[in-house]
Amino acid sequence: MQVLKFGGSSVASAENINKVVAIIKNKLTAGKTVVVVSALGGITDLLLQCANLAAAGNESYKTSLLEIESRHLNTVKELIPVTQQSSVLSSVKKSCNEIEDICNGIFLLEELSSRTKDKIVSYGELISSQLITAKLKAEGIDTEWKDSRTFIFTDSQFGAAVVDFAKTNAAIVAHFASSKTALTIVPGFIATDSNGITTTLGRGGSDYTAAIIAGALNAAVLEIWTDVSGMMTADPRIVTNIKLIPKISYQEAMELSHFGAKVIYPPTIQPVMTKKYSCMDKKYICSCR
Repeated sequence: MQVLKFGGSSVASAENINKVVAIIKNKLTAGKTVVVVSALGGITDLLLQCANLAAAGNESYKTSLLEIESRHLNTVKELIPVTQQSSVLSSVKKSCNEIEDICNGIFLLEELSSRTKDKIVSYGELISSQLITAKLKAEGIDTEWKDSRTFIFTDSQFGAAVVDFAKTNAAIVAHFASSKTALTIVPGFIATDSNGITTTLGRGGSDYTAAIIAGALNAAVLEIWTDVSGMMTADPRIVTNIKLIPKISYQEAMELSHFGAKVIYPPTIQPVMTKKYSCMDKKYICSCR
């Protein structure tokens, strides 16, 4: 079993998604695979922008909604063969209509709770994961889409929910023990509380989703893919003379993430630290076998 995670920049466009699909196809030879994906790059911010504009009574939220819808529909048209587009376009349109309904309610109430924020941003991962599943199926790959809210359970701290690992691990193990599909696509970042209400794991939470699944399944490998070459000695956007760190311990990686290193979301380390997995970020972040 291996778990791969692709972030927003990796699935930001049809071109990038095609690269992700090629990577996944190449990795399938290694055995049963779970792929965790983020929302298309920039979509989470757009969803939050819509919600905040609506709460402020600003009708320009409708313009942002159109941008979200157009972005996803155009991506489908670029990725999926014309003969197989209909059901995918319909699914995207349905989700966008639901987002619009939520924003209309926010606009009328002029109120935006943390619970509603979690609900609205969840659509980014839901749509992207379903879109990528459709692309893989169009490529002839037997693929299952699984909603992470059916096996990742949290408390009700909306925006940064705390995972109930006992319940979550049991549910993950039960699902994958019964699943016969070699490839499963899972939306990152989202979970559910004891009342069945959508929660989120915090910004960057898709990394955490992948680590939770890998830890529960005792996966052989957890790979976190992004648009940089790995963990570096400094932020390459700020510092020019930087070097790639070929190997780093989990303790060091955790310290760096807590002190501001953006390449990995801090809670990600915990579920895998005791498992001694290889944790990779395009090129190896850390190899601690």
